[in-house]
Amino acid sequence: MQDLLRVGVITSTHGIRGEVKVFPTTDDPDRFKKLKECIIWMQEHYLPEVEKNGTFVNVTVQSVKFFKQYVIVKFKEFDNINDIEIYTKCDLLVTRDNAVKCEPGEYFICDLIGLRVITDEGEELGNLTDVIETGANNVYEVTSDTGKIYYLPVIDQCILSHDMTNRTVTVHILKGLLDIN
Repeated sequence: MQDLLRVGVITSTHGIRGEVKVFPTTDDPDRFKKLKECIIWMQEHYLPEVEKNGTFVNVTVQSVKFFKQYVIVKFKEFDNINDIEIYTKCDLLVTRDNAVKCEPGEYFICDLIGLRVITDEGEELGNLTDVIETGANNVYEVTSDTGKIYYLPVIDQCILSHDMTNRTVTVHILKGLLDIN
């Protein structure tokens, strides 16, 4: 799964010609305009006959349009509502090769999860367990080895560096930041 990235969730069908409404989970819904190939991932809890790891269906994007907060996608492989409706509530994935390229200093959230968080004073704080997306800046959720959870704002004063090779994040703890629950 680490080589597949979720870009959306198929929420429902749209019309009778095989289009679907996709709720984008990417921070840039316009990326769908350039998307050519993707994968529908049907997890096992949707149907009893689906394999344990889910069923992956490779699809080719035929057309894309936007409606409110949704992306309306038509796949070449489906021409009517009866063929596509089984895939509602399924994830829409892309391979890393088809993913939007990150700018320097940008990372996919899935690559950050599990990084060891170390303070600029050399103290191990814990593991990065979640990235919370807020309106202003993201927040790293860090869980210590004892289970205590810390929240660190993703700002230059707090997050100093990411070392993806050594799987660490170096942080500066602002005064009073660890006292917040």
